[in-house]
Amino acid sequence: MTVHESLAHDAVVLAGGAARRLGGADKPGVRVGGRALLDRVLAACADARTTVVVADPRDTARPVRWAREEPPGGGPVAALDAGLRLTTADCVLVLSADLPFLGPAVVRRLTDALRAGRADGALLTDADGRDQPLVAAYRAPALRRALAALARGHGALAGLPLRRLTAELDVIRLSDDLSAFDCDTWDDIAAARARIREHGHVLDEWISAVKDELGIDLDVDTGVLLDLARDAAHSVARPAAPLTTFLVGYAAARAGGGPEAVAEAARKAAALALRWEDEDTGEGRPDAAPDATPDPRPDTR
Repeated sequence: MTVHESLAHDAVVLAGGAARRLGGADKPGVRVGGRALLDRVLAACADARTTVVVADPRDTARPVRWAREEPPGGGPVAALDAGLRLTTADCVLVLSADLPFLGPAVVRRLTDALRAGRADGALLTDADGRDQPLVAAYRAPALRRALAALARGHGALAGLPLRRLTAELDVIRLSDDLSAFDCDTWDDIAAARARIREHGHVLDEWISAVKDELGIDLDVDTGVLLDLARDAAHSVARPAAPLTTFLVGYAAARAGGGPEAVAEAARKAAALALRWEDEDTGEGRPDAAPDATPDPRPDTR
């Protein structure tokens, strides 16, 4: 088995709830940090081989498959069953569509924990220690067996609570208050929006939002670009900062893209800015000979 195959997993995202505590608003489409909640979750599970969203189709930041439980609005267990039918991987991420702070690192933590042991699933717990079965990775065969057992025992899956499903499974619990934070109310939405705009988070969130909006999947050293913008603003003129970083991006794209191309273009532009400053301050002037004296005669040329 190759490394790529060993990491293969699918994802099922449940996005068809009624959002009663939001007054029936379109919760997956509510924006936090400029991005729809659903798109934020889809970015977190972008490594999934197949991603199935259980909801009515809508525009999303990346391609997904769509499913719908029968009857529509039949609850999370029925929705999970509908989505699972379109997956084939042995490991399946099961996520709700209202997780503003879920990231790829936590997704890897869940799948790694599942593969490291023999449990049926690995799920997060929230700040109060409660299980969050919709922020989890499960072994698909165990999940299918549990769903089949529930269907036999209750006649149908519609209306069943998720705790009935997780009671059938042996799960590992991982604590992560932030990643497990979900948006059930408008107060939750306001809290998520406020946290994203905190000084320690806003730049990373903004860059992620821009990359998502532009369809860019590129990790670069933002510190290098910020240093370049500072050098250009200080050594040349303030408007040079955004123009220079734009030109660096354009040059990197012409060079084939990738973090290395960005770093090399930024290095060249930063060196140019420093040479520019040297000329302005006179530091770039050749030194005069030690015994040279000024010539007082006027220049007659």
